[in-house]
Amino acid sequence: MQCLHSLFGAQLPHTLKLKIFLVDDGCTDGTGYDVRETFPEIKVIQGNGSLFWAGGMRMAYEVAKKFKEFEGYLLLNDDVELKPDFFNRITETREYCTKKYGKGGLYSGSTMDKHSSQISYGGNLLINGIDSPAYRLLEPTNLPQPCHLANANILYVDKSVVDEIGFFDDHFTQSFADYDFSLRAFKAGFPVYLTPGVCGFCEDDHGNNWSSSKNLKKRIQYLKSPTGLAYKEYLYYGKRHFPEHVRRMHFKVWAKTLFPSLWRFKPKQVS
Repeated sequence: MQCLHSLFGAQLPHTLKLKIFLVDDGCTDGTGYDVRETFPEIKVIQGNGSLFWAGGMRMAYEVAKKFKEFEGYLLLNDDVELKPDFFNRITETREYCTKKYGKGGLYSGSTMDKHSSQISYGGNLLINGIDSPAYRLLEPTNLPQPCHLANANILYVDKSVVDEIGFFDDHFTQSFADYDFSLRAFKAGFPVYLTPGVCGFCEDDHGNNWSSSKNLKKRIQYLKSPTGLAYKEYLYYGKRHFPEHVRRMHFKVWAKTLFPSLWRFKPKQVS
């Protein structure tokens, strides 16, 4: 609900017409009901309880696409609190990219963790070139910045992008869907950018990207879980974008599973 209140309280252009689609994938805390009561103009879509994050985004997009033809799509996570001027930053980036490239693209807004005051999500740069999976999270500046991997916590998608490359790949249920999507857009020649400044607040809830359980069976379950290391999806992502590094990626996730203590002091942002 906080995300919706911050969206409706934001500084939006009077000419902007929003239609909001929200997926309720079996929520048990009554959020779906509260949304219907508080914001009757929102289209609440009922999921089957097994969509996960990427599946929910795909469902919302498919319903929106059939509803009418939109100029663009704003993807938001429900745990994001938007800053009042967030759309001004997206607009600035859109105008910058249109002038520089003559086309629209993907514009990711940085979020800050309120507890740590650190940037939690936004745009990421592949640090060893487009053919290597290692990346780092960008710090926002006062100007739009090009990036390779865009988090979809706050992500504006120009219609031209999905018209050409489609939306989130069906192979992804939770992780990597937004990274794969933004890399496909980048490789197709669309600008993928981080907006200036901070667009909102969102807790960095990923924690360690390995299981520290003493039980090996549980660590292997975490390796294969869509909300864990998502082993099959991670390798699919690697084979598509970084084929020369797949063997190393395979080794790394198994090393995290078999010897988690080795990863305790590894940089979190580098994959």
